[in-house]
Amino acid sequence: MSTAAAASPKAHRFEALGALMRSLMFDIGVLILLFWVVCALFGHWIVPVDPYASDPLNSLTPPSGDHWFGTDQLGRDVFARVIVGARDILTIAPRATLIGTAAGTAIGLIVGYFDGWVDAVIGRAIDALLALPLVIVALLALAAIGASNTTVIIVIGLTFAPITARTVRAAVLGERHLDYVLAAQLRGENALYIMFAEILPTCCR
Repeated sequence: MSTAAAASPKAHRFEALGALMRSLMFDIGVLILLFWVVCALFGHWIVPVDPYASDPLNSLTPPSGDHWFGTDQLGRDVFARVIVGARDILTIAPRATLIGTAAGTAIGLIVGYFDGWVDAVIGRAIDALLALPLVIVALLALAAIGASNTTVIIVIGLTFAPITARTVRAAVLGERHLDYVLAAQLRGENALYIMFAEILPTCCR
């Protein structure tokens, strides 16, 4: 009986994975992702021209056989810049996502677990940040400190961390008074252990 009960969730996961693999939209998404991965790895061999070469005499030209996506204000080939730019995007996006998720999760756990004045101060600060247009805030921060790859990763990650923090906070508020949390507190576990070893795995199920 217990073996069947244990195998049931695993069978459901395989069934869900099989249904996902048969989805046309999933297959299209995988193909698009693979296309950009190929562009990131072999972009310099795919593009027909130098993406950094400027030609002011041919600036802002429309798409043509020579320039598939046209040219920008400096006469640079837009298609070449899109293909080569995939490498930076695939490098920056995962790292920024990791930073935003890690920082937002930690903040959300702390705010949701301690509540009280912590929630009153940090929670209201999160609400204030979310009231601002995040893209504009990120652009202003990059304009102030410079737009290297490292600063772009950090700014994007920290800018979108409040979104994750608010989501995690809401989940923690629903968990912190449950029996398993109270049992951990009675055992004398510290707050960090309870937040990251007890509450977080339960919220991530």
